[in-house]
Amino acid sequence: MKRLWWVRHAPTHAKSMVGWSDIPADLSDQAAFARLSMTLPTQAPIISSTLQRAIGTAKMLSQTRPLLEPDPDLREIHFGDWENLTFDQANARDPDALKLFWDHPGESTAPAGESWNDLRQRVDAAADRLLARPEPDIIIVAHFGAILCQVQRALGVSTTEVFAQKIDNLSLSCLSFDEGWRATSINQIM
Repeated sequence: MKRLWWVRHAPTHAKSMVGWSDIPADLSDQAAFARLSMTLPTQAPIISSTLQRAIGTAKMLSQTRPLLEPDPDLREIHFGDWENLTFDQANARDPDALKLFWDHPGESTAPAGESWNDLRQRVDAAADRLLARPEPDIIIVAHFGAILCQVQRALGVSTTEVFAQKIDNLSLSCLSFDEGWRATSINQIM
């Protein structure tokens, strides 16, 4: 059995659509990092996306764990022209496109961005590469969308159904693979 331990990066405190924008995380909650670190396998390698909020979080959790090279396929969904806009700003700019994006997730994209299905294909490929590694446990520091699409994969639910899940900052979602996917825990907060 292989276990992928998905950790959502520390908070950015941004109140906008932050996808590929490379903004730092607030790494000041030492107690939360300590609780999370105690829950994770002590020798498992850690990989993150290439965005600094994920890299910083991974470094905080590394301690005795080896850090792997960050993987761009673990990035958040790309919001394109909506990057760093609030919901209200994006709605004022593209009300029909924004409604379609949220009401019919999957193929709908933000202007110059990517769809949920694009995100899922990209992150599925990264997860499959990690499953091919020899270690039984791998810790992945990533983003809301990247984690949620893997929860969708493990649960075998629709995109609309998985959007009901919550993935908090510094939460842990453990997904196991052995003859198929299984969600061991989702959005466990330490």
